[in-house]
Amino acid sequence: MFNSKRIWTTTILLGLAFDILFWDKTPGISFAIFITLVLISGIRVLKEDGFRPHARALGLLLPIGFFAVMTFVRAEPLTTFLNYTLTLVFMGFFAISFLGGRWLEYSISDYIAGQVRLGLSMVGRPLSFIVEARKERNQAETESEPSRVAPILRGLLIALPIVAIFASLLSSADLVFAQRMDAFVELFRLEKLPEYIFRGIYILIIAYALVGVLLYAALKSRDETLIGEEKPVLAPFLGFTESSIVLGSVLLLFATFVFVQFQYFFGGLANIKLDGYTYAEYARRGFGELVAVAFFSLLLFLGLSAITRRAGKQQKTFSAMGVTLVLFVLVMLVSALKRLALYEAAYGFSRMRAYPHVFMLWLGALLIAVVVLEFLGKRRAFAPAMAFAIIGFAASLNLMNVDAFIVRQNIERSRGGAELDLAYLASLSDDAIPALAANLDDESASLLTRESVAASLVCAWYQNDYRYTET
Repeated sequence: MFNSKRIWTTTILLGLAFDILFWDKTPGISFAIFITLVLISGIRVLKEDGFRPHARALGLLLPIGFFAVMTFVRAEPLTTFLNYTLTLVFMGFFAISFLGGRWLEYSISDYIAGQVRLGLSMVGRPLSFIVEARKERNQAETESEPSRVAPILRGLLIALPIVAIFASLLSSADLVFAQRMDAFVELFRLEKLPEYIFRGIYILIIAYALVGVLLYAALKSRDETLIGEEKPVLAPFLGFTESSIVLGSVLLLFATFVFVQFQYFFGGLANIKLDGYTYAEYARRGFGELVAVAFFSLLLFLGLSAITRRAGKQQKTFSAMGVTLVLFVLVMLVSALKRLALYEAAYGFSRMRAYPHVFMLWLGALLIAVVVLEFLGKRRAFAPAMAFAIIGFAASLNLMNVDAFIVRQNIERSRGGAELDLAYLASLSDDAIPALAANLDDESASLLTRESVAASLVCAWYQNDYRYTET
């Protein structure tokens, strides 16, 4: 069924590729190259054994490729972390849906259980594969001619001294060749033995884990039945009355809060000052709490949707309450965005103020998607909707270039007379450098702003020069 020699050869070569690309090197483009090698090699090996990927599973190659490439395009910390993480996560999704291609039909339980099973397969399945392959090999050896390994070993023993003599003569004839030979012999110094042992071990570990992934993709990724597809994992047990009281109470609270928002916050600066607040103070208080309320409201609605018994008009009533809940939460998100905008107007832009801008937009989109899916009765589709929201959030951070966005916004803010934080601009990643350079010769900016930009570029250059010198 499987060509064990081909599988092990391929995975060991991938382990060697990992060592060549990453050992004592800055990742850079190496991660994208390695992911590409794994995908091409894995698909080829499985295809040669008769396992072809489902067309829908191949759709996952798009986010995998995008985030893998962006790992060396972007340097901003959160964006980079998401790029690496989502590449590996979607590689896992590709493996667990390789033959079935039903990842768009997965529930959250399917995603989690699939990743857990894949992890267990990486640990245990290669071992059983080794045992089975050895049994087959022993049986084949008893029925076939003797092994040819011994003649190969004898040939190598004879060749080594001959090659050594010729290498010595050629080294004496050419100094450049002699240097190359010295560098080659240097590899076999005994003090480097622990390093080679360590590298050899992790190469084998990578090969072992990849065999587990390939075997899972070939044997366990057909997705003939999904969790809760025929029968819910947790049967609804809460009555509609109890659920309505919970949702109704929350809606009443939210309605009161939204009324206050319209009366005070959306009413303008004068209303807030009557109560002794400035806009900046009012904005700083409660932004995080509003985002938390939006997030937990989503969890509340999903939880009640999963455990509430309802039929006929009860379903329509429940969905209508869900729509009302989402509308109130969207108003709160708008309020949170306005608070954040006020805070940024007072203190400038930073990463921790830029992330929520994007996050709240995708959270709002996810809330709307959940209610639409509730109306359509397609609750299982919430997990893919959440996956697309995560993809959208991470892709948005990549496309907007967070650090460049911060530079542009703070420089624009400085045109109105606000102070430009030189130290903060200099602390940003290399993603900010093109935006800084673009504003260096901008004649519409003040002389002070251009001097601050120039100083930030010099600081960034010195920081990078020091970091590269250290590495």
